[in-house]
Amino acid sequence: MTGPAATTPPAGPPTSPPDGPLTGLRVLDLATLFAGPMAATLLGDFGAEVIKVEHPERPDPSRGHGPSKDGVGLWWKHLGRNKRTITLNLSTPGGRATLLRLAASADVIVENFRPGTLEKWDLGWEELSAANPRLVLTRVTGFGQFGPYAHRPGFGTLAEAMSGFAAITGEPDAPPVLPPFGLADSIAGLATAYAVMTALAARDRTGEGQVVDMALIEPILMVLGPHLLWYDQLGHVQKRTGNRSANNAPRNTYRTADGTWVAVSTSAQSVAERVLRLVGRPELIDEPWFATGAERAAHTDVLDEAVGTWIAARPRTEVLAAFEKAEAAVAPVQDVRDVMADPQYQALGTIAAVDDPELGALRMQNVLFRLSATPGAIRWAGRPHGADTESVLTELGLTGADLAALRAEGAL
Repeated sequence: MTGPAATTPPAGPPTSPPDGPLTGLRVLDLATLFAGPMAATLLGDFGAEVIKVEHPERPDPSRGHGPSKDGVGLWWKHLGRNKRTITLNLSTPGGRATLLRLAASADVIVENFRPGTLEKWDLGWEELSAANPRLVLTRVTGFGQFGPYAHRPGFGTLAEAMSGFAAITGEPDAPPVLPPFGLADSIAGLATAYAVMTALAARDRTGEGQVVDMALIEPILMVLGPHLLWYDQLGHVQKRTGNRSANNAPRNTYRTADGTWVAVSTSAQSVAERVLRLVGRPELIDEPWFATGAERAAHTDVLDEAVGTWIAARPRTEVLAAFEKAEAAVAPVQDVRDVMADPQYQALGTIAAVDDPELGALRMQNVLFRLSATPGAIRWAGRPHGADTESVLTELGLTGADLAALRAEGAL
């Protein structure tokens, strides 16, 4: 199976996507920063027609997040890929009417306004479902559509703190650690794409759309695993353990002789035994406490010393080769330079090359997974603010006079 494709984008407004598993699906992306837009990106990667709707004067802030080149935000090039971009002020009568016309032909709307905002504009579920009973309205917020926190501003950082993630991340004697990227948003984006497809599958059976209520604080709680059950059944509160694990050992990052790092995992008993034989400490395997992961974790100092000493005496290439020969689990700790050159990522086609009219050749993460018969593709990178307003609205049936009236009203 070959890697997903990346093709040259059109110089002008994008045309209909090539056949993909989601071809024929129309998604209106009204969301900003980052979970909602990411969900729409994932749908677009596999053929959905995604129309990004932004305020005429206040575009998606992701356009200005992080480094830029020649005044063009690079984050947006990734997050905005495979999306046509239009401007629309939903708080104006013309903007409201235009969105309802768009909704009538859409399958999905993704939005992340605070609860009640769409209702304030008379664009709530009642109005949208009246325009299109088959519509799936996907609402992504910090805390959900109801409850005591529903109207608070919500960001991924708050979800990382509230969920318990930060409390268990970091060294035992150091402060809780927040990730240096949008972890909770990214997990919620993946979960939202799954939720949308679930709602669409239900629509295939019932013929009716519904509302998806996605709260940032919930998907990250799900991926943290059984720590709720541990507390519920045992009163166990998971603590920070740094790079170590309370469930198995050796499990850590280790510095090599040439100053680089590798990560070792021994979740399987057989792998733990291979690692100790490799590093010349087979006698530890015979210790009674070596028989289970939890008991090994209680002797982490001994095991880390054995593994760490062996690794510290060898350059990384030698360490990796020896672990591979021994069928023991290891990986280099890579920065982005290493990732771009990694042969496994290259073999999978994980990093795609895309030609962009604004910036030229770009490399970015390819689509999320490979399908043998209907692969996804990056058709174009994120487009300028409002670049496709006229073409999208003209396709909707609006005339030049209609567009002029909307501009005069401040709706475009």
